[in-house]
Amino acid sequence: MDILVVGSGGREHAIIKKLKENKDIKKIYAIPGNGGIANDAECVNIGACDIEKIVEFATDNKIDYAVVAPDDPLVLGLVDALEKVNVPCFGPRANAAIIEGSKVFSKNLMKKYNIPTASYEVFDNMDDALNYLDNSPIPTVIKADGLALGKGVTIAFTRDDAKNAVIEAMQDKKFGKSGDTIVIEEFLEGPEVSVLAFTDGKCVKPMVSSMDHKRSGDNDEGLNTGGMGTVAPNPYYTDDIAEKCMETIFIPTIEAMNKEDRTFKGCLYFGLMLTKDGPKVIEYNCRFGDPETQVVLPLLESDLLTAMMATTNGTLQDTDIKIKNGNACCVIMASNGYPVSYEKGFEIKIPKELSDSVYVAGAVKKCRKLLTSGGRVLGVTSVAETLDKAIEKSYEKVSKISFDNSYYRHDIGQKALKAYGGK
Repeated sequence: MDILVVGSGGREHAIIKKLKENKDIKKIYAIPGNGGIANDAECVNIGACDIEKIVEFATDNKIDYAVVAPDDPLVLGLVDALEKVNVPCFGPRANAAIIEGSKVFSKNLMKKYNIPTASYEVFDNMDDALNYLDNSPIPTVIKADGLALGKGVTIAFTRDDAKNAVIEAMQDKKFGKSGDTIVIEEFLEGPEVSVLAFTDGKCVKPMVSSMDHKRSGDNDEGLNTGGMGTVAPNPYYTDDIAEKCMETIFIPTIEAMNKEDRTFKGCLYFGLMLTKDGPKVIEYNCRFGDPETQVVLPLLESDLLTAMMATTNGTLQDTDIKIKNGNACCVIMASNGYPVSYEKGFEIKIPKELSDSVYVAGAVKKCRKLLTSGGRVLGVTSVAETLDKAIEKSYEKVSKISFDNSYYRHDIGQKALKAYGGK
């Protein structure tokens, strides 16, 4: 089989490395890929949102199966376009990808079908939003309706911060058209959990839970990022909580989408908060999370392509999804200054013996050298019997990888370790 993977980050690199374990795959193309992915797939210089050119490439190269990984092309309808030319895909069609593409849609869906989430109000007029904030509870959460590279959410701990977030989104157009409509949401407290689940629109089969680290600095200080590291499984996500989530969130979400004639097939990401009133949905993503994928897939024992194709073919119920025993830790190495501004073009040196553990996100290859080209440059993952060993192994690998202007958090997994009692 010839496979096409659309995307260019660490998530896509992790997907490609996992797909390579399947011996039936003859060739993997990446659109557009990156300098690190080029070691594991043939990169094609087409934009991930250039739907017409991707469809043309897929037909010209007789692609047998396509994996559409990022949110933008999913929301724009790349799966729909590929299916029209008989290229089967992993990922939801546009009418289902809206569950991530519009915060207003997802919040209204949860309200309509009694899926537990934070209380909220929707605004498309800035003055109305600012007036509402005069008397609303603080802290509060401000969310841009549309896609914003994972940066459209502000947790405001003061009324002034909340109002500034509204002005930045609606007046200053910080997120473009994505901020024309906003959601002002109740602030929830409790441990956060990420759960990625395969679904064919009929059943839901979750993968291992994970814990993301969003803040740029140690001790959860600094700006929000796309994620500075992850561990799996998440110690707060017990079997009892998993069962409750399946009953009150996972299955009801799939059934709700079916009732709305928006059947979801692919990977549905559940961002959860374990509150004193039970688990609640913070957000949905219509695809594998990044960097959660970099700890979830190394712990997936089942063949990834088989699971993906089962979501496409509607045979997931008859497909075993097995998870390995053990723990995984991923530490993100980033460019200093991320997520605001940073320099690029520094050579990345990765020892050959570590290549299987490294998922490259922001790098280009020039003159046979791998150079930094993004904020999050790469993720370094280790799997071990216990979490403390997985963390230790990942940081040992990080110490052997170098590029100028690099930085990373030094406390990835420490919260989880405390929950585990140190292991």
